[in-house]
Amino acid sequence: MIRRIIVALVALLIAAAGGVLTFMYASGADARAMADMAPARVLVVAEPIAAGTPAEAIAESVSVAELPAAAVVPGGVADLADVAGLLTNADLEPGEQLLTARFESPEGLPEVVEVPPNMHQLSLQLETRRVIGGELRPGDTVGVFLSGTVVTGTSTENSESDQTHLILHKVLVTAVTGASGVVTDENGDEVEQEAEDTIMVTFALSAADAEQLVFGAEFGQIWLSLEGADVPEDGTRLVTPIEAFQ
Repeated sequence: MIRRIIVALVALLIAAAGGVLTFMYASGADARAMADMAPARVLVVAEPIAAGTPAEAIAESVSVAELPAAAVVPGGVADLADVAGLLTNADLEPGEQLLTARFESPEGLPEVVEVPPNMHQLSLQLETRRVIGGELRPGDTVGVFLSGTVVTGTSTENSESDQTHLILHKVLVTAVTGASGVVTDENGDEVEQEAEDTIMVTFALSAADAEQLVFGAEFGQIWLSLEGADVPEDGTRLVTPIEAFQ
């Protein structure tokens, strides 16, 4: 009889403990759910904002939203003071949350290059090894080397000669895509980005120089050198196999 009573008491205690644990778990789940549903303040883009806009200039282009905490994207900006002194690093569209990852210091943004009037803008996609290993920035000036095979002679008798020549000097680079550099990740941290396998380079050229560059890209191989304003332009020559081994 006593044994039955003890068994019943143990069962009652186990049931009570189970009920307490279930209640505690349910209360914790409710608390977690309530925390996720608690309103959190975040800034949302109300009008389009162009890349390169200072944080201090976008106050009228954003609005304050109260969203459930679970709906706020990590890195959401609640106060423009948190990104003071920074610039937007991409075009921002209405409806998106303002994120710290969308801002960079002025030094970390690509330079906006003013294109001289009456100049053509022309882009070429080149292997990284032909673009100074990817170490090229807008605003740089480059020398353009052209290598190709020149065929001379008549229709019945001709000869071929491999040639290289520096055909253009101090060509202005207006944009570079795929080069190495420092970027900001989704957490707002600055990380080193390696150059891609190919790099798109945009140049500003006169009409005659643009023709030469297109011809070289179509029928030969293009290499770029970093050519600053003080680099002399004389001393070049047309290099053939004979000159190369002299």
